[in-house]
Amino acid sequence: MKDLIIFLDSGDTLVDESTEVRDERGIVQYAELFEGARETLLKLYESGYTIALVADGMRESFENVYNKYNLNHCFKVRAISGDVGCEKPCEKMFYHAMNELGLTDKDKDRIVMVGNNLKRDILGANRVGITSILASYSPRYDMRPKNENEIPDYVIASPIELVGLIEQLDIQYKNRKILTRPVSENAVFKE
Repeated sequence: MKDLIIFLDSGDTLVDESTEVRDERGIVQYAELFEGARETLLKLYESGYTIALVADGMRESFENVYNKYNLNHCFKVRAISGDVGCEKPCEKMFYHAMNELGLTDKDKDRIVMVGNNLKRDILGANRVGITSILASYSPRYDMRPKNENEIPDYVIASPIELVGLIEQLDIQYKNRKILTRPVSENAVFKE
């Protein structure tokens, strides 16, 4: 199991919202994934990363889409706005995912949030104090931050770029953890 925890948005991050087909209740029945999104999600999952779906919408919509692509098993937990009772950037969304995973504030330095919306995903992650990654490949939203709270820590231009970035961040986290490990009071140093 990897140390880094991945919070993933869905719409216009993994799923191309312009392809959504909804029923009369507004539930997504069908949608296409962005090119490389399925492979990226599977690669991260198979590499041992813990992945949480942190997304705005109704649970049934996400189940329909991810069942179609045989990807529901990739998400260890789900923080869905329809269940949580608020939408991102509401901090409750992020804390719900953290609580479901048994994480505390001490774990924030190993959590990343990946999303396409500066006002929701990036602002929410930055407010909570977790690393933010902007998926800039969706043309639906303005990608220019309006204030410093909307500035992402990292930007990816395609889903497949996420794999390399996550691997780098996981290594950085491991190195930081090794360097900051407390030294035993009984440690003996050679001169």
